[in-house]
Amino acid sequence: MNFVSTRNNKIKVSSAYAIAHGISSEGGLFLPESIPTISHDEFNCLASKSYIDRAAFILSKFLTDFTVEEIEYCVKGAYTDSFDNNNPAPLAKLGDNTEIIELWHGPTCAFKDLALQLLPYLMTTAAKKENDGKKIVILVATSGDTGKAALEGFKNVKDTEIIVFYPCDGVSVTQKLQMSSQEGDNVHVFGIKGNFDDAQTGVKRIFTDDSVKAKLDENGYEFSSANSINWGRLVPQIVYYVSAYCDMLNEGKDLSNGFNVTVPTGNFGNILAAYFAKAMGTPINKLICASNRNKILTDFINTGIYDKNREFYTTISPSMDILVSSNLERMLYILAGGDDQYVADLQDKLAKNGCFEVNDSVKNSLKDVFYGGYCDDEKTLDTIAKVYKDFGYLCDTHTAVAICVANEYRQTSGDNRPMVIASTASPYKFTKSVLSSISDSIPEDEFEAIDLLNEITGVNTPKPISNLRSKQIRFSEVIDKTALDKAVFKSLNI
Repeated sequence: MNFVSTRNNKIKVSSAYAIAHGISSEGGLFLPESIPTISHDEFNCLASKSYIDRAAFILSKFLTDFTVEEIEYCVKGAYTDSFDNNNPAPLAKLGDNTEIIELWHGPTCAFKDLALQLLPYLMTTAAKKENDGKKIVILVATSGDTGKAALEGFKNVKDTEIIVFYPCDGVSVTQKLQMSSQEGDNVHVFGIKGNFDDAQTGVKRIFTDDSVKAKLDENGYEFSSANSINWGRLVPQIVYYVSAYCDMLNEGKDLSNGFNVTVPTGNFGNILAAYFAKAMGTPINKLICASNRNKILTDFINTGIYDKNREFYTTISPSMDILVSSNLERMLYILAGGDDQYVADLQDKLAKNGCFEVNDSVKNSLKDVFYGGYCDDEKTLDTIAKVYKDFGYLCDTHTAVAICVANEYRQTSGDNRPMVIASTASPYKFTKSVLSSISDSIPEDEFEAIDLLNEITGVNTPKPISNLRSKQIRFSEVIDKTALDKAVFKSLNI
């Protein structure tokens, strides 16, 4: 299977190239030339398999230049003994007709682990095919969770260096502690004066800066990305939506009329993975895109106008505090029927004017597939409290956004199909916000707050978070948003 660029589909590369390089030379994102399908018999077979076997099957559909042995090596390395009970994506019931797919049972307690435990295996395997012995430099812009998950996945991986940029005032205390205390000889972490969009824009600029790339080439390095602009980040996320369907089949759930999926998302990657699962044959009916107060995706789905010229809000669901949703470019390419020039023009308008409007055909296709809704901080806290009171289930501030929007969709549409809601992080990653929804007492100290949340709810604190108490801070440098390239050279000593 070939992969093409969203901005120039005459460029055709292997999956190994797409994963090793991360982004096309002109700035486009790689997509498979076609979407493979899963037959009814194959779904029935997958239902009886383990998560590792399901992952190997899905990956084999897309990574056709990887051998069976290479794929098995990658998935077994990623998912064996890395997740609670060796079950990376368990389902939890929220009433009779709602399933929560918990994607935070990995080493950093966030959904990014499902992809970023696997990506280092995929990338090092791909690099042997594509990189001519060069060392890989992983650049990451993060709104909180990707950074730690990527650092954990790539720490001490041979012939790689990983450099992470995060908004210094735009992540939770726990997220910052996780990144600033990261172990590993090849890891580098910088706070930036700005928001996530500033970090993401800076990283994209470096990727397409010929002078920076030339300097790296002279020193035996080559860039790649662990953000979801990299196809190797996106393809593992398809697996857990297929897996959720298989698990529901095993429960004997009536899915003859399909089911809906709600995803809290800012960068559009997680919900795009659900779209791919749907396109492969998973009987997903509606994809419900849940936003926080930074509701640019909600507005886009409802109007067809994408406009980042708006106020940016720092919210209690910081991983969605995003106004430039990179993976939307892939969705636009698909909905535009593979019109690469149209997508390139839209991205050019976004870069120059901060906005674009899609044509009626794309608008209609978008609304056919997606529902867009949003939830502000007040409703988020109310949802956490209500879900805990009604079901005894404790969710984080991002999952609460999804639950709130899923309930809104049901009420406004009358669609009562079974619902799968993506739970993207442990509540202990956002302890004080979660605690404030169920308690009047909020200790100032983060770990006292963690202890109190555990005492009140009885929900166990994940070990990766409780272990932060004894970690030493290694990275505290904060840089200007215009100085990312200097930070790269400093990290690589070039």
